[in-house]
Amino acid sequence: MATARKRLTRDESQAQTRERILLAARAVVARNGFAGASVRDIAEEAGYSQGALYSNFSGKEPIMLELLRQHMREEAEQLQAIVKGSDGAASLDRLGTWAGTLNSEVDWSMLALELQLLAHRSPTFAADYDEVHEAHAKNLGQIVAEFYRSLGREPQLDPRELAAGCMALAHGLALQRRKDSEAPAGRLIMTFLGALLADAKPSESPGSEDRET
Repeated sequence: MATARKRLTRDESQAQTRERILLAARAVVARNGFAGASVRDIAEEAGYSQGALYSNFSGKEPIMLELLRQHMREEAEQLQAIVKGSDGAASLDRLGTWAGTLNSEVDWSMLALELQLLAHRSPTFAADYDEVHEAHAKNLGQIVAEFYRSLGREPQLDPRELAAGCMALAHGLALQRRKDSEAPAGRLIMTFLGALLADAKPSESPGSEDRET
């Protein structure tokens, strides 16, 4: 006898609908780019009416912002996994491999820039965008600090500023890159990071100040 399927609660059903819409939006953006992704295309990709989409998201921009939030969370988790549990040299090699995959699916830098420009034009949207951006910058700053510690180096600047510099470099390179051309962001970011590490001072070992006094 077949087991009856558990009926979803209203909240579970809504969460499932939102997730399908986000997956559809990701596919549409990967195929058509941010500018070419319309609410109609996203709704059709997800198998819903535009009305169903609007009952979960107020428009295209909140969908894109949630996509960016998810991507930033995944990115931070990947970087944290690279830095944790490895010595400095191994982390650097793994980081280089990861950097080579930047923007291999969706041009996330371009999406972030599009949303940043929208935030400049819309104070209401700016509050939501700033929350996502600040949380990501904070997470990356913590990862940068941990990365320097694993190499026994002292960062020259606040780790959050270094993380912001890498983000700005990736975004600037995304603006310059033409469609279907090679994306050098990962390689140049690693060159930038390598130069910073070469100039960084060794960190003092715990208790070194006590021994000197």
